[in-house]
Amino acid sequence: MTPPLPRFEDPVWVITGPTAAGKSALGLEIAVREGLEIVSMDSMAVYRRMDLGTAKPSVQERSRVRHHGIDVVEPSETFDTGRFCSLAEDLLREAHAAGRRLLFVGGTPLYLMALFKGMIQGVAADPELRARMAAREAAEPGSLYRELQQRDPAAAAKIHANDQKRQVRALEVLELTGRPISEQHDSFERPGWRIPCRILLVDAERDALRERIKHRTRAMVDAGLVDETRAIRDACGFSSTAAAAIGYAECLRHLQRPFKDREELVNRIRRATHRLVRRQTTWFRRLDDLIRVPPDVDPQHALALLRGGDATLAP
Repeated sequence: MTPPLPRFEDPVWVITGPTAAGKSALGLEIAVREGLEIVSMDSMAVYRRMDLGTAKPSVQERSRVRHHGIDVVEPSETFDTGRFCSLAEDLLREAHAAGRRLLFVGGTPLYLMALFKGMIQGVAADPELRARMAAREAAEPGSLYRELQQRDPAAAAKIHANDQKRQVRALEVLELTGRPISEQHDSFERPGWRIPCRILLVDAERDALRERIKHRTRAMVDAGLVDETRAIRDACGFSSTAAAAIGYAECLRHLQRPFKDREELVNRIRRATHRLVRRQTTWFRRLDDLIRVPPDVDPQHALALLRGGDATLAP
C-alpha cells in the first residue's frame, strides 16, 4: 500500500508559466538562495538524450542545485502523469523525512493539477486497444473525435479536434473503466489544493514571449537539434509520447521527408510552440489563486511572495 503523504506545515513552493517565459532561471536563482532542490514539472525533460529540444538545465546549473525529474527514462519509453505523481509524491515523503525542501518548477499544467489537486485513479495503457483505434483513425480520419463527442461530450469540448493523443486516452479510459475522463477534469475544478502550495506564475507579455520563442527555437536548431533527433532515432527510437515532443516531432518529419529549407523547420517548430503556449495559458486562466509575476521579477521580491502574504493556497 502506498504510504500517505506527510502533513505539510508550510506550503510547497511552485514556479510555473508558459514555455520560454523564464521560470527555470527564476527557479534556479531562488533554489540557490534558499538551499532548495528542484523538481522538474516538464513532461519532456524526463527523457534522456532529449536535451536541446527540452531546454534542460545545463550540467553547470545542475551542479549548483540538485534536480529531480530529469533524465528519468529513455525516449523509447512512455512516461505519463501517473508516473510523475508517483515520483513527485515519493520525493515529497523523502524530503519531508530528511528535513529538505523542494521547489517545483515547470510548465506542464496537467502535472501541476494532478499532483496538487489530485487525480482519479488512472488505468494503464492498453497497446492493443490503442492500435485498433489508430487503425480506425487512419482508415477514417476524424472518427475518434466524432466518437468522443458522442460518448463524452464534456471531454471532447476540451480536446482539440487534431489532438489524437488525448482523444485516444479519453476513449481508452472510457472503454476500460466505463467512466468518462471528464470526471478527472471535474476534480480539477474543486476549490483548494490537496497539497498546500504557493504558486508563482511567470507571466510574460505576448509580444515578448513570441520573441523569446523565436530566439530559443533558432538557437536549438543551430545547436544541432536535427542531429540529436537522428541520433536518438537510430540508437533507441522514440515512443509515441516522446515523438510528439515539440521540436523532435518536426525534426522526425524533416528527416523522413525534408522540408523546403532550414527556415521552414524553424518556423514549424515555432508555430507548434505558440500553440502549446495557448494551451498552457488556457489551463492557467482556470486558476484564480496564482501569484502572477513578470519574467524580470527581482528574485528577492519573488521570494517574499513565496514566503507569505495573503495568497496562501492551503486546502
